[in-house]
Amino acid sequence: MVKEDKSTWKSKYFLKIAQLLDEYPKCFIVNADNVGSKQMQQIRASLREKAVVLMGKNTMMRKAIRGHMEKNPDLEKLLNHIRFNVGFVFLKGDLVETRDLLLANKVKAPARAGAVAPLDVKVPAQATTLGPEKTSFFQALQIPTKITRGCIEILNEVHLIKEGDKVGQSESTLLNMLNISPFSYGLVVEKVYDSGTIFEPKILDIKDEDLRDRFMSGVRNIAAISLQIGYPTVASAPHSIANGFKRLLAIAVETDYTFPEAEKTKEYLADPSKFVVAAAPAASSGAKEEKKEEKKPEPESESDDDMGFGLFD
Repeated sequence: MVKEDKSTWKSKYFLKIAQLLDEYPKCFIVNADNVGSKQMQQIRASLREKAVVLMGKNTMMRKAIRGHMEKNPDLEKLLNHIRFNVGFVFLKGDLVETRDLLLANKVKAPARAGAVAPLDVKVPAQATTLGPEKTSFFQALQIPTKITRGCIEILNEVHLIKEGDKVGQSESTLLNMLNISPFSYGLVVEKVYDSGTIFEPKILDIKDEDLRDRFMSGVRNIAAISLQIGYPTVASAPHSIANGFKRLLAIAVETDYTFPEAEKTKEYLADPSKFVVAAAPAASSGAKEEKKEEKKPEPESESDDDMGFGLFD
């Protein structure tokens, strides 16, 4: 097979990225640190017919996007985020579904010396298979141990590495001896691009209920402020009407003035026994519903005469 020269390969790459930018309205900017070629093949296979993964040099990706900006000026928003070891995942379907597929494709990896820890690493209390000759190694790391049946036993859980710290040679060696692979690597979504808008990936976790709750919280705050300062708004109007009705009802109860909505209240206050009469039907209806739930219908028994056959069988 004849290998393509560099200029031909570059021209094909520019054509490919231009085609993807035209065809797909959405994309993820993903970080590919610590992702090997085999893992990348697995990710491409899992995204087949759903998304297209495109990697390349940052300079080439920027050049291709700049050359395509005349057709789509919104692509300029991508340029500032093309830095370090990043690539694109182009898609047309649901952003959340594709994001979940990307996050699911992770591979366990050991803690290598010099790597930045993406999470806290704790070594649990356990009985190891290491011999007593390794005791000095644990003492250097200030890990309390004892010898049990000829093997080292870690007495307490140890917070070995904190998130964001560099992994030291001693920590890396200890985790390897204990066969602990604390880290997992895969494509990490850094930014989301959707039809000219770019935003953080955490926005994909916002649900309709979250938006509804946030909106209602704002409405409640506006209503509370409006009522406090006496400035009427759409949010405070129902509360103002209700409060006004309560004041009119209070005046009607204390005076001879009345109106149709206040007559029933006055009637109940004049004869408190009516409260008991009104409460009794509600309590009895509730009891009846509970009895209905407890009582299960019994199946009808078949008579001996028909022997289980119908009249026209």
